[in-house]
Amino acid sequence: MIFLRKLLAFLKRDFLINSSYRLSFLLDFISIFASVATFFFVSKLFGEGASKYLEEFGGDYFSFVLIGLAFSGYLSAALNSFSQVIHYEQSEGTLEILLMSPTSIGTILLLGAVWNFFFVSLRVMVYLFLGWLIFGFNLSKINLISSLVILLLTILSFSALGVLSASFILVFKRGNPINWVLNGISRFLGGVYFPIKVLPQVLQKISYLLPITYALRGMRKSIAMGASLKEVKVEIACLTLFFLILLPIALLSFKLALRQAKKHGSLLYS
Repeated sequence: MIFLRKLLAFLKRDFLINSSYRLSFLLDFISIFASVATFFFVSKLFGEGASKYLEEFGGDYFSFVLIGLAFSGYLSAALNSFSQVIHYEQSEGTLEILLMSPTSIGTILLLGAVWNFFFVSLRVMVYLFLGWLIFGFNLSKINLISSLVILLLTILSFSALGVLSASFILVFKRGNPINWVLNGISRFLGGVYFPIKVLPQVLQKISYLLPITYALRGMRKSIAMGASLKEVKVEIACLTLFFLILLPIALLSFKLALRQAKKHGSLLYS
């Protein structure tokens, strides 16, 4: 019950902050519609030529890129949410106060990131709804169980990367190259806009080292092809492995960063 009250308090705070920028919600919706419409007409231009690279996902480029656009948002949310929590509390001068409270730093990071993941989930639904309602995206084959399992593992593995990003912010306060590098590389090599099969062999090998590759492949199979848990077992295994490897590294990194910040008295933003 205590955790639930804290969760509701964080959600209320973040809702009040974000709801004060009503225009941004409208602009975000327009941006989503523009992206979906753009790639719909791009798919009309060369969709058939790309079908040979998309056989495992049903051969439809628009469905391929729509799912990539929608669910890659979780990577951005994970990379930015935890570091934003640290940056916001530092800039407001409240980080030390929170650390002195009965709430652990892990709980602060988790609860502070919930709103962003909730909002990204709403954006995903808008992407898929617009694709279905206006542009003929087929949702009839979706396997909800497989999709939810892949989604959970996606959030967990991406969040480990986000904690690493927060460690950097905790020490250096601004300028986070981890976000820029991971976001850029993942979007280019992870198959957001095009299948990795079109990449040179050396770049394909690098893409297999990124969790987003398996996250998007699993989501595409589950949503566009109705794949069962057995049919996405490779993606599930890889995402689980990423999480189990990255989480201890991320937690250790954050622990060391917090110790460094306390040692130098840099918990406050300056």
